[in-house]
Amino acid sequence: MKIQGIIPPVATPMQANEDLDLPRLKSFIDHQMQCGVHGIFVLGTNSECYALDEREKQEVIATAVAHVNKRLPVFAGTGAETTREAVRLTKMAEKEGADGVSVITPYFIKPSQQEIANHYKRVAENTSLPVLLYNNPFHTSGVGIEPETVARLAEVPNILGIKDSSGELQNTIEYIRQVPDRFSVMMGRDTLIYLALEAGARGAVPATGNIAPSLCVEIYEAFIKGDRAASKAAQAKLHPVRMALTLGTAPGGVKAALQLLGTPIGPCRSPVGPLPADKQEKMKACLREAGLL
Repeated sequence: MKIQGIIPPVATPMQANEDLDLPRLKSFIDHQMQCGVHGIFVLGTNSECYALDEREKQEVIATAVAHVNKRLPVFAGTGAETTREAVRLTKMAEKEGADGVSVITPYFIKPSQQEIANHYKRVAENTSLPVLLYNNPFHTSGVGIEPETVARLAEVPNILGIKDSSGELQNTIEYIRQVPDRFSVMMGRDTLIYLALEAGARGAVPATGNIAPSLCVEIYEAFIKGDRAASKAAQAKLHPVRMALTLGTAPGGVKAALQLLGTPIGPCRSPVGPLPADKQEKMKACLREAGLL
């Protein structure tokens, strides 16, 4: 499998009582696919994976896999605080038919680079699925996956890529420089998609793909076609949308934007609450600036 293109980390729809809304998950996935995304990613950090129990995670994966029905690859987030749990979740995702898994670095402890490498190797050894590493120091106690560690892990046959949400373009470039061609570096900071593509990234896993999937796809597709001007223009339009996500506790910004756009997918799980009225007005302004409202 070549991991590439725009693969949005799909936000998880909830009912008013904060139970899963699986019928709405299907319709939301349909919307993403109609906008031309290149894969579907459930149970990412933006999907409130931390807020779901194992049964709910299984339901989300099974629903997504059955609904997509091989039209696009479906990736599932199976990261966990311990290697045993990450392996168990990964095996569950494989059993449910996922096409690949994304595994975030353990996020409460501060593992060494050797411990990180051991963690990912054990996960990969326990599945036949493609594994996408996930570097997000903001959510992992400041611990990132160093380029040298990524280069070592790229030697594992079924570790096929990394999502880099560090926001450090130099770090992304070092990943790209040190890995083989078969290994995909995916941008996880939405404001840097165009620059990452210029540096050799294969695509992006953008939270704003929930809100503006067509814009994200345009950045990638225009770039691939050689239309740098159109790609840069789409990136510029996307910028205020990404910045607006900081108005709330993630993924509150995503769900607030969808509500304002007339495609609500319900609340976040508590304690994450809705945006207050003044911040909703700021969100509206950002969506207007991007041409979405």
